[in-house]
This record gives sequence, C-alpha cells and structure tokens, in this order.
Amino acid sequence: MDGPSFHLIEPDAPGGWILTCDHATNRVPPSVNGGDLGLPASEMARHIAWDVGAAGVTRHLARLLDSPAILSDFSRLVIDPNRGEDDPTLIMRLYDGTIIPANRTVDVDERARRLDAFHRPYHRALGDLLASRPDGAICSVHSFTRQFRNRPPRPWQVGVLFASDRRLSDPLIASLQGDPDLCVGVNQPYSGNLPGDALDRHAVSRGRLHVLIELRNDLISDEEGQRAWAERLAPHLQAALAAQDGD
Repeated sequence: MDGPSFHLIEPDAPGGWILTCDHATNRVPPSVNGGDLGLPASEMARHIAWDVGAAGVTRHLARLLDSPAILSDFSRLVIDPNRGEDDPTLIMRLYDGTIIPANRTVDVDERARRLDAFHRPYHRALGDLLASRPDGAICSVHSFTRQFRNRPPRPWQVGVLFASDRRLSDPLIASLQGDPDLCVGVNQPYSGNLPGDALDRHAVSRGRLHVLIELRNDLISDEEGQRAWAERLAPHLQAALAAQDGD
C-alpha cells in the first residue's frame, strides 16, 4: 500500500499561519516502480529528490507559531506538487545532471495515475485545510542546495520569494534584513513567479496572504539546525503578519 500522500500536523491549532512543505520527503511509494526510481541512495538523499531539512523546520515552526501544517509524503521526483498539472517539469526525467531511470518511460497513463494517487490528494487536503481557516496566512517552507553541479556557490542563507502579491514578503524581507548576520535573497535563488505552482493555485489566485521561504539546506541538514532556524524565523514571521494589522 502506498499510504497517504500527505501528513497534517495540528490541523486545529489556533495560530494565524498555515504552513506547507511541498517537498518534505524523498519517499517513493511502492506503486511507483516498486518503490525505487532506479537511483542509488546517495542520489535520493540529494536536493533533487526532496527539500533537505524543510520538513523539520516546518514541524518546529508549527509548534512555535501554534499553527497547522501540511507536509507531502512522496518525493518530488515521483511527481512535483509544486508544479501545475500542465507543467512540463511535473515529472522530471533529468535533474541537476542526474537521469531518473524510472521516469524515462512515463507515459500518459502513468502520469495520470500519479496525479490521481499523489498530486491531487495533496492539493485537495491543502484546499480543505485552507477552507477551514479562511483568514490564515500561508507560509510555504522550502530549501535549496548551496551549489548546483558546475555552478558557482549561492551566498544566501535564506530567500524570500514572491510574485505579484508582496503584502507579506516585503515586511518579512525588511525584518530579516535587519539582522546583520543574515544574507537574504530577494526572489533568490529563484523567482516566486511560477504560474500554476502551489502558491499561485491556493494563494495568489485567491488573494490570500502568503509568503515562500527558501533556506539553504546545508544549514538545516540536522535536527539542531532545523530547530535553530525555526526559532530564528518565527519572530520575523510574526512581525510580518502583525504588520498587516497596522495597514
């Protein structure tokens, strides 16, 4: 049995946030090529298969912010919940120089099966959680690799991503930049403008307050780092949310 495609943490917690972690795990469900994408464990441990450390940070933030969280329970290489259903990178065949053997021959039927088994249940659950908390602000937690193969190192410790709605991102960036020890990426290491992604679908198109945080994964690769960064981020997130009340 594949098991659930998501985990909910404290769905009734009263805090003002809804935390999401789209790439929480590198798990390959049994129905996908017998639970094996044809990659060695060393490759599945890399950022290509999941957002290293993001789940731990999300769990700690849920506790610190007294807020619910939803985490995916399938690898982004199985199917990427942070992509729209029509996105050509929904099921990756090649990522950061690594060929994904079990994805090379994915046909229309297998694509549809993975959508029904994993991608859509995750988004339904997220939609239901959001419907139960109409005033909750979304914080989507991700991590990024310090360096792609044959690319220069990335200097940022934390990035804040946004598209058109900057109500939360701007005060969060300002708060983080007030810490002289932080190198903050503004729409780095990626642009937050990705039509069809999870935040576009559940927040931008609906006018819901939201922000996406990217943490460099070497900083959160263990429990100590995950806890420390959650504790560091929580006051900044609360300050950004409180700024909305002053508008």
